Amino acid sequence: MSLHLHDVTLTYPDGDTRLTALDQVTLTVPKGSLTAVVGPSGSGKSSLLAVAATLITPDSGTVTIDGTTTGGMTRGELTTLRRNKIGIVFQQPNLLPSLTAAEQLQVMAQIDGRSPAKARGRAMQLLDSVGLAAQAVRRPHQLSGGQRQRINIARALMNDPTVLLVDEPTSALDHDRGATIIDLITRLTHQQATATVLVTHDRTHLTAADQITEVHDGRLTMPALTQGARA
Repeated sequence: MSLHLHDVTLTYPDGDTRLTALDQVTLTVPKGSLTAVVGPSGSGKSSLLAVAATLITPDSGTVTIDGTTTGGMTRGELTTLRRNKIGIVFQQPNLLPSLTAAEQLQVMAQIDGRSPAKARGRAMQLLDSVGLAAQAVRRPHQLSGGQRQRINIARALMNDPTVLLVDEPTSALDHDRGATIIDLITRLTHQQATATVLVTHDRTHLTAADQITEVHDGRLTMPALTQGARA
């Protein structure tokens, strides 16, 4: 299993008390599968994603990424783990306006110490996988919203992560473009063999998810296999 959360509880200060964001959450996401996490605003979806990304340390419970349990790791060790093992697709692409599509990806690999030639090759491979090889030299203002989101996804895959965490990727897109993005994430999950968690409030495009789980008041329901799930 590439991602496993076991009995995770997360609370935040709320005046003289504490607000429970996640309440004894357990979730397993196998390699090469997509788990959709749905629920209303404020239910705990964003907190779940932040804990899985090791951006927030829970009060209790364990987070295991590709066989490594994160409890007790230093800040530097967690940074290295995120860089090598976790890809994050943020809700907004936040592309650097001065960089071309290829350069948006290349900078990720260069931070990790790869040679420019290897970074360029990997960037072009991923741009081709998301259908944007022909747009490699374009800058963000020359691309559509859907194209920018595809670059956002390709960038998250640049360092070959084992875990892919996706936050509301269709919130700024219309229905058809949203469907295209979900199809792309599903295909790349299988091709790249990532353990993917897709957080969304929109259930419309989730028929291909391997499992769907709901968050209500910080608690997960039992994951339910979808019709598209594989044995």
